[in-house]
Amino acid sequence: MGWRLTMSHFSSSSAPDGDQAIALASAIARTEYRDLALYSPERSPCAVDLSDNTNLWGMPPAALRALGDVSAATFSRYPSLYAHELREELAAYLTETSGVSLSARWLTTGCGSDDVLDSAIRAFTRPGDTLAYIDPTFPMIPTFARMNGVVPVPIPLADGVRLDAEAILRTEARIIYLCSPNNPTGATLAREQVEAVVRHAPGVVILDEAYAEFAGDTFVNLLAKSDRLLVTRTMSKAFGLAGLRVGYAAGAPALVAEVEKSRGPYKVNALAERAALAVLREDASWVQRRVREAQMVRARLMRELEALELRPLESSANFVLVPVAGAERIAARMRATGVATRAFGELPGIGDALRITVGPWEMMDAVLRALRSELLSATAGLPGTP
Repeated sequence: MGWRLTMSHFSSSSAPDGDQAIALASAIARTEYRDLALYSPERSPCAVDLSDNTNLWGMPPAALRALGDVSAATFSRYPSLYAHELREELAAYLTETSGVSLSARWLTTGCGSDDVLDSAIRAFTRPGDTLAYIDPTFPMIPTFARMNGVVPVPIPLADGVRLDAEAILRTEARIIYLCSPNNPTGATLAREQVEAVVRHAPGVVILDEAYAEFAGDTFVNLLAKSDRLLVTRTMSKAFGLAGLRVGYAAGAPALVAEVEKSRGPYKVNALAERAALAVLREDASWVQRRVREAQMVRARLMRELEALELRPLESSANFVLVPVAGAERIAARMRATGVATRAFGELPGIGDALRITVGPWEMMDAVLRALRSELLSATAGLPGTP
């Protein structure tokens, strides 16, 4: 039975509050939204914040210069409808880095890759369809599915890191979501398994490559073999533009056209497009240097964590996942000392873990000191330890 509003809902001279307001919101909300919660990781200010996988070396100088030279018209007029100029530059970037010749027709953009993912799910599913995704992975995927009336179907990764192509294909899902390097594990999915999924999937395959620059590898070349593959990317990580929210995806032009319809116009704001164009045209070397530095710091951080008798997972991203018992409690105490990491509880195949974003070494020193202190306290059995 559907919902219906009558004048009695508005008869009071004051706004509804408490239980009445909750009941009214529940009556008018979509059924799929009633059990959804806001995305709300701990984001209180912290002296050393290693929790969100952004570029801790900052923003490229070209982007800063571009934002410092803005006319009033940039603010008073709408941005470009579908960011055609940016799509051309992104196509050139992907062509250069993947060896696959692409044009703007193969690209779509959005307000962060989240926007592109949400738009793609909406474009290719109907309410009641299924979306199969690897588990653990980017936690917004089941949320985006439910937001669009789609049934999320998690398929556990073997040992928490390896893709089982046969298992995910057996779902016959309308959309299959893969992430490589995967968040939060940092692992790159095996190419033969990804190729099997792309080759045999009955619907659309979304392959999230938010961290591809740090891996030095990409699946963009599979676009030449499939007109049902959409590879999503972001400028929030290696490119240092997380606060400007620039995401994009590459796929066959017919596929991209459907995502463009779903995402609508004006999704990349004028300042974001200006900064993104400046980086792509002028600061490729800055991005490359920061990627190399992140890779070196990542390797050193892994060695230091192993010296603490921990077993961090192999990572191809700009973060490291460290299985550790009582991760959520440890992360809360570390945050109280000024060091923030991202805690995960009971990840399938892994258990409790801390995710540490890679950044300048002085930040790594801080997290290692804080983590070492917590581990020593736990070993000593001091009050309040796990």
